[in-house]
Amino acid sequence: MESFVQVRSGDTPRRIHRGLDGLKDDEMGRSGFTGRTAHLYRRNDPTRYRVEGTLIGADVSTALLEPTDLRDPGGESLLLLSNDDCRIFLSRRKEAAPFWTRNVDGDELHFVHEGNGCFETEFGRLDYRPGDFVYLPKSTTYRQIPDNPSHLLVIESTDEFRVPDAGVLGRHHPFDSSLVRIPEAEVFDDPERDEFEVRLRHRQGRTSLFYEFHPLDVAGWKGDNFPFAYNLDDYDVITSDDVHLPPTVHLFMQATGVYVMNFLPRPAEGKPGVERMPWYHRNVDYDEVAFYHGGNVFGIDMPAGLLSHAPQGIHHGAPEGARARARRRADIDDRVEWKIISIDTRRRLQPSAALVEAMAAAATEEVHP
Repeated sequence: MESFVQVRSGDTPRRIHRGLDGLKDDEMGRSGFTGRTAHLYRRNDPTRYRVEGTLIGADVSTALLEPTDLRDPGGESLLLLSNDDCRIFLSRRKEAAPFWTRNVDGDELHFVHEGNGCFETEFGRLDYRPGDFVYLPKSTTYRQIPDNPSHLLVIESTDEFRVPDAGVLGRHHPFDSSLVRIPEAEVFDDPERDEFEVRLRHRQGRTSLFYEFHPLDVAGWKGDNFPFAYNLDDYDVITSDDVHLPPTVHLFMQATGVYVMNFLPRPAEGKPGVERMPWYHRNVDYDEVAFYHGGNVFGIDMPAGLLSHAPQGIHHGAPEGARARARRRADIDDRVEWKIISIDTRRRLQPSAALVEAMAAAATEEVHP
């Protein structure tokens, strides 16, 4: 059970995440970063292991993956990871699809890594640009119209995505909902078609509806259930000079068993001895997915487009060399410039066959360059 009192034994620093004196800070926490916690101060890097078996995680460049929508306008996005609560897809659409989509299994949250364009929806037109989250409520009929090749990560939740409670920071930090962009009502038409296909996105089987009229014929709408777009540049970053904050501080949207967070440019921790890199941890109760949008950390470029999956219970974290560099450059680097989207899931994620194949190919290239 949780207790106000925490105990310690052996050689530990006086305060959390600082003054390690050569030890490795390994956090073993329940409920992500909000439950009971043990900090284990190790002599060795806990991520230095060789793994065999099925819980191996993933580090795959999504630029090397080819959903069918990359080359075929009639193609669709590629499933990467899934569990009972959510599915994560990759879309790299270059041209507008000849059909419309309606997800009847859950909400969709599209993150725009590259590209510009718009989503035509029943609510109207919603433009997108790099760094946008585009939220499409369950059962919304839409079509993506790219202006140029677009690279999107799509998070589908079987439960409703919601903005977390404002808490003690108030309603405008870190997510100011007044900055969302919403579509203006618009009636779409296409006189060249005799029939309009709406593909239903669901987990089992395949279903299409065919209309004699344009499915986006809504003359007006009102209510509090609607699509919107929100850009990373409008998201405030909460910082501390004294301690590296847990990622849950920047929780953006959540659903049952699914939590979407942002790692964004910010001032680096400035107090002497404070660790600037996320500590080693095994996130006991959650799988972690990181999607690298870009930027750099203390002069090291982030691998833009990389998808990383760390299964719950297995150590992960920045390598010791990166930590040593961060300490060494404490008087040089005063900012962290990363842009990373993080997805935590309560249930274990299963990689798709396409993702397993991509990981195997990457491993072969490492062994035989």
